[in-house]
Amino acid sequence: MTTTIPASEQMGQPWIYQQQVIVSAPAQLWSAAGGRVDGSGASGFYVGDTRVISALQLKINGVEPELVRSTRSGADRTENVYLARNITGATVDPMVRVNERRVVDHDSLSLEACVVNGLDRDVRMTVEMSVYLDDSDMQSIKGGAAGDGQNRPGGLRISLGRSGVEAHSRSGRTVVTPHAGAAITRHGTRCSFAWEMTVPAHGNCDVGFVCSVEAPQNVVVAAKGEAPWSGVHLDSGDPRLDAWVKRSLQDLAGLRMSVPGMPEDEFLAAGAPWFFTLFGRDSLWAARFLLPLTDKPTIGTLRILARFQASTHDPHTNAEPGKIPHELRSETLESSGVFSSSHMRLPPLYYGTVDATALWVILLGELARGGVSPSVVEELIPNLERALAWIVEWGDADGDGFLEYIDRSGHGLSNQGWKDSGDSVRWRDGSIAEGPIALCEVQAYAYQAAIEGARILDDFGRPGAPALRTWAAGLKSRFNQCFWAHDEMGRYPVIALDGQKRQVDSVTSNIGHLLGTGILDEDGARDVAHRLMSPQLNSGYGIRTLSRDSGGYWPLSYHCGSVWAHDSAIAMLGLSHEGFVNEAKEIANGLIEAAASFGYQMPELYSGDAAPEAPVPYPAACHPQAWSAAAAIVVFSVVNDLSSQQGDTALLP
Repeated sequence: MTTTIPASEQMGQPWIYQQQVIVSAPAQLWSAAGGRVDGSGASGFYVGDTRVISALQLKINGVEPELVRSTRSGADRTENVYLARNITGATVDPMVRVNERRVVDHDSLSLEACVVNGLDRDVRMTVEMSVYLDDSDMQSIKGGAAGDGQNRPGGLRISLGRSGVEAHSRSGRTVVTPHAGAAITRHGTRCSFAWEMTVPAHGNCDVGFVCSVEAPQNVVVAAKGEAPWSGVHLDSGDPRLDAWVKRSLQDLAGLRMSVPGMPEDEFLAAGAPWFFTLFGRDSLWAARFLLPLTDKPTIGTLRILARFQASTHDPHTNAEPGKIPHELRSETLESSGVFSSSHMRLPPLYYGTVDATALWVILLGELARGGVSPSVVEELIPNLERALAWIVEWGDADGDGFLEYIDRSGHGLSNQGWKDSGDSVRWRDGSIAEGPIALCEVQAYAYQAAIEGARILDDFGRPGAPALRTWAAGLKSRFNQCFWAHDEMGRYPVIALDGQKRQVDSVTSNIGHLLGTGILDEDGARDVAHRLMSPQLNSGYGIRTLSRDSGGYWPLSYHCGSVWAHDSAIAMLGLSHEGFVNEAKEIANGLIEAAASFGYQMPELYSGDAAPEAPVPYPAACHPQAWSAAAAIVVFSVVNDLSSQQGDTALLP
């Protein structure tokens, strides 16, 4: 029997794997395949979490010219070439073309079109550009429920003037100013600019517009100045790795953000389009990956997150004293469309993360050991002490000696580790574990944070280091007593303990995060390395999030069988740290090959299908994604370190 889904229910998260994007945070322009901005999928121009233009249209004499090439010429710009047919009648070789340039800045979009006449005579024509104004929130678009762009209270108030179009809404003010000479008309949210022109023989004429946005309620702003890696060129000797690094540095430059009042500090937005803001965990890992190249995002990320560190206990926001936040938004983030069943409703400043606080401490420790000025670390000592107090006092939600999480609000994230989808923590038979959940990697982060924190406290003559080391030793002992299981392949750490302190026995990529933290002994590190490199976890293009012999495995599941570049890069770093050189090298090569298959813009995630087939795109994966792009730098660093250790003349086989 065939079941027909009602049209009203036929919605879904937009698939963006074939869509193109240019970014200059906090602005981004998405276009469908071939460069069309037509309102489909995620296409449109955004500033912050608001889409201000849903579609763009170009017509010559009332007919859309045909796009024949779209080229990304930088993280923030594209060049498009159109051919206009039938301008002078039917012909095999149209002699009128349009060279269009789109440039995104942090609060604006400029579009310029140069109409070129290849004929021996002048040509009279009408060139029209239309913009479809919008005020859709990002979450509605993500859920496939954006509708006509009037989903916010109050909608749009659009007015025409001699010099352009102005729109006001709850989210801000948008002004579209065309080049001189345009006739301006409006029909609903569509605003059109038409130029009557004569293009001289073998000459050209230019038209265009600038869309500027004022969004005073935005909680994120553009970072100041150029990227700290501007002008840097890294040469590994492997053209694939070099191409990935080059593209990643361009993309990361477009993801640089700050917050009002802290213009000298910057962080990396988690990813476009859905997570184009501050995310504690994501921004910390991206900054950490970039440490071999620059410490500026590290310093900025630490300072900005410290500014939002919780000082009180609030179940509604999941805040607890000393806790580092999960994400920052301009307004409440409410699930809609295909995600409505989750009933998620996150406050603008949300603390539902169990790992960001320990990761903040670890990153501060790595920064301090990297030779930064002691004054940079010293100003963050009060935040460090509060973060360590949270780890020891608040992180253990039920007093069992481990850090765990539970959503006490009823409308927050049900899972609060890096795999934060609702189905990510599973038993081996595929059933979903119930909390409070104590994740294996979170214990490792907490252990490493306590050791790093104790060292900093000693260095600056502050009390508390001995107690921290004693606490860490106890956690390490408890972890190694409670988190190890056996199967037909031998010993392995389980993903978590559930609310009844039972081992959630699935085999996952989470175990790769244990390496290099100090929570494993030599035998434990060897067992983890062996399991990571097994065909059940190692796809050939990275480590699967869930072993393929586990219940619930699907190679295109968000967290239950796919591959995430950052996740694999963390495992690669840990393997290198523990001395598993060949294994680290194998993962590095798989990531490089995956990057090549995606045109060197590594997406948020991709399929866990086994090599030698190219990895299948995850249709809704963000790109660029900060920690996926930054993984290129840590791969470069590890590969070069490994090559120097082994005396290789070639970096990779």
